[in-house]
Amino acid sequence: MTAEQVARRIGHYRWVICALLFINTANNYLDRQMLGILVPKLETMFNWPKEIGWARIVMAFQLAYAVGLPFFGRLVDRFGTRATYAWATIFWGFAAWGHMFCRQWWQFGIMRLFLGLGEAVNFPAAIKAVTEWFPRRERALATGIFNSGANIGAVITPALVPWLATRFGWQYAFLVGGSINFIFVALWWPLYRRPQEKTNIDPAELTYILSDREDEKPVKLPWWQLLGYRETWAFVIGKFMTDPIWWFYLFWLPKWLNKDFGLDLKQLGWPLIVVYTFVTVGSIGGGYISSALLRAGRSVNFARKMAFLLMALCVVPVSVITRLSNVWWAVIYVGLAAAAHQGWSANLFTLVSDCFPKNAVASVIGLGGMAGSIGAILFSEFIGRWLERTGRYWLLFFIGSTAYLIALAIIQALVPRIRPVQLPVAPDDQR
Repeated sequence: MTAEQVARRIGHYRWVICALLFINTANNYLDRQMLGILVPKLETMFNWPKEIGWARIVMAFQLAYAVGLPFFGRLVDRFGTRATYAWATIFWGFAAWGHMFCRQWWQFGIMRLFLGLGEAVNFPAAIKAVTEWFPRRERALATGIFNSGANIGAVITPALVPWLATRFGWQYAFLVGGSINFIFVALWWPLYRRPQEKTNIDPAELTYILSDREDEKPVKLPWWQLLGYRETWAFVIGKFMTDPIWWFYLFWLPKWLNKDFGLDLKQLGWPLIVVYTFVTVGSIGGGYISSALLRAGRSVNFARKMAFLLMALCVVPVSVITRLSNVWWAVIYVGLAAAAHQGWSANLFTLVSDCFPKNAVASVIGLGGMAGSIGAILFSEFIGRWLERTGRYWLLFFIGSTAYLIALAIIQALVPRIRPVQLPVAPDDQR
């Protein structure tokens, strides 16, 4: 019986877990993106400094996110996914509410610090949950599905935020966003356990989930020892080079559409919805490509790297986007690039679970996420200064068009063959 036939005959509780991760990832991006939608309005309303003020707010979020990723990665590995994810989600819910009381740009910057710190839990916890609940052959697809929640959140935001802001006031956007956190925790806490701890799971599904787990229990290594592995550096460098491009799309796309095409708060909705609809397809499609290649009998190394290459090539056309005069063609180009990023990201996250055992996954994810955020901070500073000086976006999109191919070349050099690393084994567990 094939793996696909086995999967169809067993239970599906692991997909309930994936749905929960999808919901909170969507909310994660709803909370982080809504200020970017509101910034043209708030800059005028409160007389903020234009480009550099917004760059500082973005950097505040990214700095806290950079610090929070390895911090929560370690907490998830030490205290478990269930509790760490729940408490951090509550924390970022209060941070989202705190935006309602801000007026000056620096006050928003402080709230973005708190929000970035709390939101940093999402990806270390979610990848750890996927590693716990899915066999290796399904992890890229599951990662792509939950990661597409980011895009659903990004689609909902430009539809919801302008409506709330114009009908009730801009503060209500943050009220709604923060409230969703507490609803999620009310679902997460009773539903999530490690599969071995669930009493109502189908025994056949449990066997399937655990079918390709490692038998040995590696020692929990400190961060500095994890940095001794080339596979860690492949993930870290991949995130450092490509995460800043995603942050650029997320935080500067509304401002670019406002500047180059004159779109205001009421007009931004549909272009952003179209972009992030593309992104949803890219996230799931990127995970599906490598999972389909694995089901077809190709190696993990071939499947992941072919998906990386296809996604990197899809980004290249965005280099000419500033030459386009039609807003909808521009939307299609940036939508394709952003979709390719999320497909890339789904496979990059899965690379960690391909190489590392589950009790090291969240720590490696945290290190890579911190590197991505540091790259984003540096790129945000460059963006702010470049736009203050020139007001032109062409160089920023050109950088985005080349980053993925360069990152793939580095990943290939560091990890010519994807396979599990041999971590130290606790003496009591040696055979």
